[in-house]
Amino acid sequence: MESPLGKIGITLGDPCGIGPEIAVRSLAELDEQSRQRIVVFGDRCAFEGACELVGSRPMVALSEDSQSGLGSEDLRWGHPNDATARAQVVYLDSAVRAIRAGELHALATAPISKAEAARAGFSFPGHTEFLLDRLSAPRVAMMFAGPKLKVVLATVHEAIADLPQVLTCERVASAIELAAHSLQSDFGISDPIIGVLGLNPHAGEGGRFGDEESRVINPAMQLAASRLGPRVKLVGPLVPDAAFRQPFDCFVAMYHDQGLIPVKLVDFDDSVNMTLGLPIVRTSPDHGVAYDIAGQGRARATSMRAAIALAFQLTDMRAALASQKST
Repeated sequence: MESPLGKIGITLGDPCGIGPEIAVRSLAELDEQSRQRIVVFGDRCAFEGACELVGSRPMVALSEDSQSGLGSEDLRWGHPNDATARAQVVYLDSAVRAIRAGELHALATAPISKAEAARAGFSFPGHTEFLLDRLSAPRVAMMFAGPKLKVVLATVHEAIADLPQVLTCERVASAIELAAHSLQSDFGISDPIIGVLGLNPHAGEGGRFGDEESRVINPAMQLAASRLGPRVKLVGPLVPDAAFRQPFDCFVAMYHDQGLIPVKLVDFDDSVNMTLGLPIVRTSPDHGVAYDIAGQGRARATSMRAAIALAFQLTDMRAALASQKST
């Protein structure tokens, strides 16, 4: 019998990376009721190859719409080619069609190779920008949620040289607001305290090392505070090299590596990448395709397992909140 709860889609990512392996390992650990809620988006040969590698065949639905035509002769672990480059894009396109049709309530995405996807015509820097465009979200932000740290990025795949142009007051305020809403609705923190990082060394040292703190970040904090109300406390701009020692519910970092270095240092295996602001839950493991170990049967599925578990948790929490509001 089909579960009355929301469906969770899982894309296999780059089929010659570790995505299929970590997806199968994670699915094999789910109970039967949970697997009934899963739809896998990926070529049958990639899924079956991963099952053989892992030594387990979890019984889940496989989307026929996501079959790219990839054959077993095209699939060599760790060796991308034109067919595998195209396949990972097909999986994502198919999942988006299912989301638009109302067939999915969450999406957990295994890693893609951004360089290989670009070869196949994928014009986006990553999953986040692709889903923003395809699902017509008004705004999104990337959160990395782990046992010790939660970090939201104000900018994501931007060159350091471009930060003075792309780091705007509205962009920082939006990241703060999305972080606060997620902490309250997804994680049950009714009165969150958010640490907002500065951009420059020593948070600018009063303007000696840059003025983004006074010109962009402080006004963004004031703007976000006016929209969020008194239940959300914002602290900053914080000195970036010391901020992560403090016990905030979440940090808002100004650029990719500023936020990701501490996350990968303390929560590498357990951190989950979430896209905030989408109409559905979207999660992903916090690592790449790892061609160097693909097909060797030794990829750790910890982060993918955590991503799927969080997708279930947030989907069910949002469904419960929606039910409460309708009664």
